[in-house]
Amino acid sequence: MSPYFRLGLKFPGRESSDFHGKKLEYMKTHNGFFQAKLFSIVLCLVMAVTAMPFAAKAAIDPRMVDILISSNTQNVLLYARLVDCFKPEMEAAILAGVPAIFTLQLEVYQERSYLWNKQIISKEIRRTIKYDNLKKIFSITTNGNNQPVVLPDFESAQKAMADLNGISVVPLASLAKGNSYYAQVKVKIDKVRLPLYMEYVFIFVSLWDFETPSYKIRFSY
Repeated sequence: MSPYFRLGLKFPGRESSDFHGKKLEYMKTHNGFFQAKLFSIVLCLVMAVTAMPFAAKAAIDPRMVDILISSNTQNVLLYARLVDCFKPEMEAAILAGVPAIFTLQLEVYQERSYLWNKQIISKEIRRTIKYDNLKKIFSITTNGNNQPVVLPDFESAQKAMADLNGISVVPLASLAKGNSYYAQVKVKIDKVRLPLYMEYVFIFVSLWDFETPSYKIRFSY
């Protein structure tokens, strides 16, 4: 058989139904092979991306240490420190201009022996770190404050994000003397929504969605 039939090519004087039939058969076979190969590639990519969060989350174990409840004349205050909250891939993204948001979740309950515990307050404090690549500075804002804390280097910015010093938990005016209370706290590192042009470069940013364990700290007033 002529090699032209095997390749499915046209040439003058040999147009026939047999030629068209063989050409169609070749195209179906070729397209089927291409589709199968494409499906295999896509499947491998999906499996790889699906497996990434488990590996990443296994390596990330953020936690709070040195937790202390104190007070001043007006508020109950929280002191604590975050550890293992920055990973190399997260640092790389921040240095590329991707913001990172730490959300401190706070709840205070009054303990009661014969009734369910009474919730006194529930609130969130959001702290954001962002790097300005032009000015070479790091800015940290709390709850969207228009006056950020500006720091010159990444090490001091990381420390500022990780140190929870004198966080207002609840006003003393909301508490009744002679009762027992507890604060329940944890920190969540929020998933960041990237601009479309950055999603392909920093695909691992989607793995940022993790949090510390929840901690229960009892105190009396």
